Amino acid sequence: MFSIIQHKKVSVKSKLLFLFFLAFFPLVLEAQKVVLIKIDGAINPVSASFIHDGIEKAHKEKAACLVIQLNTPGGLLQSTRAIVSDILMSPVPVVVYVSPSGSHAGSAGVFVTLAAHIAAMAPGTNIGAAHPVNFVGKTDSVMNMKATNDAAAFIRSIAEKRKRNLEWSEDAVRNSLSITENEALKKNVIDYIAPDENALLNQINGRTVTLNSGNVVLHTKGAKIEYVEMSASEKLLDFISNPDIAYLLLMLGMVGIYFELFNPGAVLPGVVGVISLILAFYAMNTLPVNYAGLMLIIFSLVLFLLEIKVVSHGVLAIGGVVSLFLGSVMLFKSSSSLDMIKVSVGIVVSVTVISTVFFLVVIGLGLKAQKLKTVTGINILLGQTGETLSMLDPQGQLQVNGEVWTAESIKGTINKGELVKVIKVKGLTLFVEPMSHVV
Repeated sequence: MFSIIQHKKVSVKSKLLFLFFLAFFPLVLEAQKVVLIKIDGAINPVSASFIHDGIEKAHKEKAACLVIQLNTPGGLLQSTRAIVSDILMSPVPVVVYVSPSGSHAGSAGVFVTLAAHIAAMAPGTNIGAAHPVNFVGKTDSVMNMKATNDAAAFIRSIAEKRKRNLEWSEDAVRNSLSITENEALKKNVIDYIAPDENALLNQINGRTVTLNSGNVVLHTKGAKIEYVEMSASEKLLDFISNPDIAYLLLMLGMVGIYFELFNPGAVLPGVVGVISLILAFYAMNTLPVNYAGLMLIIFSLVLFLLEIKVVSHGVLAIGGVVSLFLGSVMLFKSSSSLDMIKVSVGIVVSVTVISTVFFLVVIGLGLKAQKLKTVTGINILLGQTGETLSMLDPQGQLQVNGEVWTAESIKGTINKGELVKVIKVKGLTLFVEPMSHVV
């Protein structure tokens, strides 16, 4: 009898423990970790690598998902394709969140957002304009049409994969359409609108996401967010990969080296110039460089230097200005309508004006100063006229500028009291000749 009662008590305790486990098991699931990274700027190889590393980190740490907080005007097609491929093949759910308010997912950002397992936007944001115009504001010809068709096919494949609005996606590429977050939600371009990341995680909690390995249910309510930032080196490389910065580094490097060549010993301009050129070459290695534009920039610097040394009545200077401007405009070439690679007009104009002034005025004054006679030290006596204080046969005493010097004649004997001209200075001896011999 006692054993039966004891068995019933054990059964009751087991049931209570089981019910307790069922009650708190969802809370255990919800208390997962989410990895969040931020992309704030152009899409380039650095940001592509950062997203790739973020996906690997989220997978390694068994995070519920990776959240990419996105704000970009666009970027490189090659880097965009790498990011899209990583997201589509990701072993963990990827959430792209266009945020904070005022942010924009333009051009390449549209592709990245559509590729996400879950796409969301914050209030006051917009998405679209995936077909930017080129530098001079005109559409390209047949090659650009081919690139546009390729980009349109690319975005259709992404939208079809994620079951998003195919028609709008293609229009965003072909017609540069841009819409707000509310319009994007209505048109099935995104899945959620959330004011912040915590609200977003609460909204997507319980949603089923299809990965290549199968379906996964998200448990993100109250999840701990691990914020991952770019390293210092990644931030530097991302910064100099901006076309404007790369262009400025290139010009600074060239000017610094030219200044050092014409003013040996200055050191600082040369050091700054070499460092700037190295950074510029790295940046240009990640950007689509038009070498014709680069050659025009180098040619313009040559023309500026020739203008200083050759009398061309301004022809070389004008050629240098035109060459520098055209080279700056042509420096980066877009291989696709998707690429947002160009140097801003304001920077091109400013650099052209400053470089012109620098080479024609600063370098010009420096070269002219090098041609002037020495005005300090003993060599100041060269060409001066003096009066002999004794007979020079060939040596004697000479007075120049009120000072007495040892002198030696190079034109025979010179009598006392004659005027002579200083021809050479060696040590403390002046070599002279009579003024009557000076033509």
